[in-house]
Amino acid sequence: MTARVYDDRERPNESELTLWVAGGKTPPRRDLSQEKVELIPDRKEYRAGDTAEILVQAPFYPAEALLTLRRSGLVRTERFRMNEPSHTVRFKVEEGFTPNVYVQVDLVGASARTNEKGEEDPKLPKRPAYAAGQLNLTVPPLARQLQVTATPRDKALEPGGETTVAVEVRDAAGRPVQGGEVAVVVVDESVLALTGYKLEDPLAVFYAMRGEDVTDFHLRKDVQLADPGQLTILQSGAVGGAGGGARASAETVTVAQSDEAPPPPPSASPARAARGMKGVVNDFKVDNLQSLDPGQPAIRVRENFNALAVFAPAVPTDARGRAEVKVKVPDNLTRYRVMAVSVAGGRQFGSGESSVTARQPVMARPSAPRFLNFGDRFELPVVVQNQTDSAAVVDVAVRATGAEFTDGQGRRVTVPANDRVEVRFPTSASSAGTARFQVGAVSGRFADAAQLELPVYTPATTEAFATYGEIDRGGAVVQPVKAPADVFKQFGGLEVQTSSTQLQALTDAVLYLVAYPYECSEQLASRVLAVAALRDVLTAFKAKDLPGPEAMKAAVARDIKRLEGLQNPDGGFAFWRRGDPSWPYVSIHVAHALTRAKEKGYDVPPSMLDRSKSYLRAIESHIPRRYGRDARNTLIAYALYTRARMGDRDAERARRLIATEGLEKLQLEATGWLLPVLSGDRASGAEVAAVRRLLSNRAEETAGTAHFTTSYADDDYLLLRSDRRADGVILEALIADQPENDLIPKVARGLLAHRKKGHWGNTQENAFVLLALDLYFRTYEKTTPDFVARAWLGDAYAGEQQFRGRSTDRQQFDVPMRYLAEKGAGREQNLVIQKEGAGRLYYRVGMSYAPTNLKLAAADYGFAVERVYEAVDDPADVRRDADGTWRVKAGAKVRVKLTLVAPSRRYHVALVDPLPAGMEALNPALAVTGSIPEEKGEEQPSYGWWWWRPWFEHQNLRDDRAEAFTSLMWEGVYTYTYVARATTPGAFVVPPPKAEEMYAPETFGRGQSDRFVVE
Repeated sequence: MTARVYDDRERPNESELTLWVAGGKTPPRRDLSQEKVELIPDRKEYRAGDTAEILVQAPFYPAEALLTLRRSGLVRTERFRMNEPSHTVRFKVEEGFTPNVYVQVDLVGASARTNEKGEEDPKLPKRPAYAAGQLNLTVPPLARQLQVTATPRDKALEPGGETTVAVEVRDAAGRPVQGGEVAVVVVDESVLALTGYKLEDPLAVFYAMRGEDVTDFHLRKDVQLADPGQLTILQSGAVGGAGGGARASAETVTVAQSDEAPPPPPSASPARAARGMKGVVNDFKVDNLQSLDPGQPAIRVRENFNALAVFAPAVPTDARGRAEVKVKVPDNLTRYRVMAVSVAGGRQFGSGESSVTARQPVMARPSAPRFLNFGDRFELPVVVQNQTDSAAVVDVAVRATGAEFTDGQGRRVTVPANDRVEVRFPTSASSAGTARFQVGAVSGRFADAAQLELPVYTPATTEAFATYGEIDRGGAVVQPVKAPADVFKQFGGLEVQTSSTQLQALTDAVLYLVAYPYECSEQLASRVLAVAALRDVLTAFKAKDLPGPEAMKAAVARDIKRLEGLQNPDGGFAFWRRGDPSWPYVSIHVAHALTRAKEKGYDVPPSMLDRSKSYLRAIESHIPRRYGRDARNTLIAYALYTRARMGDRDAERARRLIATEGLEKLQLEATGWLLPVLSGDRASGAEVAAVRRLLSNRAEETAGTAHFTTSYADDDYLLLRSDRRADGVILEALIADQPENDLIPKVARGLLAHRKKGHWGNTQENAFVLLALDLYFRTYEKTTPDFVARAWLGDAYAGEQQFRGRSTDRQQFDVPMRYLAEKGAGREQNLVIQKEGAGRLYYRVGMSYAPTNLKLAAADYGFAVERVYEAVDDPADVRRDADGTWRVKAGAKVRVKLTLVAPSRRYHVALVDPLPAGMEALNPALAVTGSIPEEKGEEQPSYGWWWWRPWFEHQNLRDDRAEAFTSLMWEGVYTYTYVARATTPGAFVVPPPKAEEMYAPETFGRGQSDRFVVE
């Protein structure tokens, strides 16, 4: 229904309404619809050499039919005619059809036409008709299956014992396979159980179902039937004969999506297209135990708890199809799964499994926490197991370093036959670092001992500071030193370092990057970037907790491997997971880090770099439209800079960016990245001069320092912006372009002055500033050192170090806090550092300590954070004393709930909740965890119909902490919960939960520290 109105000026306005009317007759359809052909195979699966019989049931006849076999393209075509409603087609199943082949039958012909009443009318000419049907025939690779057995000589071993695994490989007919290759892996079954791992059938991997890769085009779908009343009744056969004959059969076109040429069109007689198939220990002595024979040899200590016993990737089989692999199991008391996977001739595959158990008559299993905090008191559980058929009197003893036993080190227990008893030893974590435990059990001639070590983290209230200085001409400096009051004497102390290069002053910045805990792709890249750039001088960085050069090299290789696993198919990188949308800035930054690593000789996969280079070349297509103009231009500049380091300089695009956007409108950081691209390019002289003028004019100078300011407003978080990073970018560019520029030393001094605790604010700042200052120190330290450095603390002579020639050597001596507290006795002592000779002496004086009060109050510097513990199964499992101490029943499940308040919008937020050492988070991703009950009435925050996911983008459940991250957090109140289990009895220190902006860590907040008692 259409209604139209006109105004007084004859201007029309129209509205239309569509109504459905019930009843009446359905008008006849004028189009043609494809009908279905029923295909019925004579069996469920086939083998090579079988004759497949397919019953074809047609919706109409007579008809012309086309049989096609498809598998990654057309394999075979055959034409036939159906004069009956059913027909049987037969074809030989070939070896090349493994593991499947598609059978399709297409029919063309004619069927009765309907009149206006929808009834078939034999007086009317027949209408064209077409139909199709398809089957996927399974041809399992049974003839290519290998029978693999892996039989250990001994089904049971003692820990550390040796045996031989005999592997035998036979083909599907039972014949030995000579020259086959077998991979043998022996792994702790308990580790495989974490993920429910099952060895996948290699036949299913290498013979996965193939697609047909063929597209069909049917011309008859475009035919429109005429009105029956307008048709002239023709004699039978006047329209295409019996169903359209041969002409109708040509109206189905089949196109193969493969490299093979399409088959020739069918002729009037049955024909087949040419086949186009393609080949297709330490000793441990227990003292003062009466049952131990004084002449008994020392107990062998179990200390190798590697989950992997054997990985033999390529073991050949002999003429009998056999091979042997020697196995020495580690010291775990467990069952090992023996897995063998074999391949022969590149076409035959198979696998087999068996098991080996490591056990002994008497076993001592310590069940310690995964870590400890300084100040923890806990009961070390030791499970004593008797696997003999009679009761045993067992003497158990323990000893430790880095921890103290508070109620004896020995116990005597009676363990029933084939049973176990738990023994507990009260223990205290007395010092930070590493605690090592040895546990021994003796029963007559049977004995067992185990060794393990745990990290003991520094106190929650650790405090530290460092001061830097230099002595240019001969002379000395005096630094007063006083031990803080009310501190733990066993923790911390004074560190004094001297060096002939100011690179020594970068120690804490490198430490910051190496120890940064979160490890998203940006943070991994920043670490790679800094360590690779400073590879040649890492011998100078021998500070506490910093790995040596070889360990650094291995860490860079590991970080590059992790980054390789995070790269998306487009060549870019997301923050946390492969498959998440790539972040343009992070993608460029990772490419920059990989390039620097390659320049310093690290092994970077070429394909990884090639994908990154392709991403950078098309960077403008990868930048989302929501990005602002400044952010877009800066990303383009950073990409051009990184491409130039890759050897893909594009000065023309850099000039075009300046010409299009205007140099004055570009962010200073962007000009810092563009300058190295343009510098040295003959065609870019005018642009280089303009950039130099701009940087000189825009520098904010004081008498001794200079810095640059840049801001992207709401786009800050997209680029991880900071002023210190901009200073580092511009400083490196100026040194390379104009080493004589007066701004350079001022910018360098300004950067050094902005350090807090020896490093800069975030990973981005530290990475770029380290790059710039490394180049600065190597360029401007011109005086060849030739001097002696000496140091005294009070009346004690600390030592001396001679520096001759250019070297990154440095001298360090440490004064324990106990010495400072006892010798100083509350008074100041003078630390004297003296230099004698030519050159410049750089020094660092640092002190770390822990107050005896381990209680930290909550703090709000941009976030408010609160943590509570709740019972899951029984309300009595968790309670809180009046003094705030949490008490939890051993073995109980605990729901940890954190509440986070952000008063305004925050970017790149990390929420971290340290665990008490006596509790382990339950990870629902592990097969052994089981179901985790949800909180009653728990609701996910709702931000509107478009927003359904939780507020965090990524989370980690680690041994010692839970972490949640988001790149953008709007103002509001957020909750984060997880479930943990109380595993170890004791009284534990729990550091406070903390939230921070990762790239502006001065914006942070923490809850209070807690006492957590497991009873």
